[in-house]
Amino acid sequence: MAVNTEAIGKRWPAASFEVEAERIDQYAHAVGERNPVYHDPEAAKAAGFRDQVAPPMFCVVYSAPALGPAILDPEVGINLPAMVHGGQEFEWAEPVCAGDVITTVASCKEIYEKDGRGFYVFESVSTNQDSLETVRGTWTDIVRAV
Repeated sequence: MAVNTEAIGKRWPAASFEVEAERIDQYAHAVGERNPVYHDPEAAKAAGFRDQVAPPMFCVVYSAPALGPAILDPEVGINLPAMVHGGQEFEWAEPVCAGDVITTVASCKEIYEKDGRGFYVFESVSTNQDSLETVRGTWTDIVRAV
């Protein structure tokens, strides 16, 4: 399998996401979060947050849309039918709260071949409306040899 490394360093246009309290509540229910800060704005404010706060892994909801154009970019050359999710890592910073507008930019950090598989490593950087970083993600996709 030969991989094309020309897309390393490429950045894609930013994707924005408006965080709604209802979406936070739905997500928290879906993942079994019972902490009131994820459901009740007053409980969140009493705990020191600006508003109802999102669980940390809610970052996938607002940052993943920025990865779509990167994964689908012909210059990257991912063979989608042979792709599997290899992993993801996150570094959290400013908490995300209801009313925030999060902007995420994706870039290609690495493309390499190992053991006949292609490894595609992307980074996403998400910031809120005050330009504060909320999360930095590393997303790895693996393309199996076909």
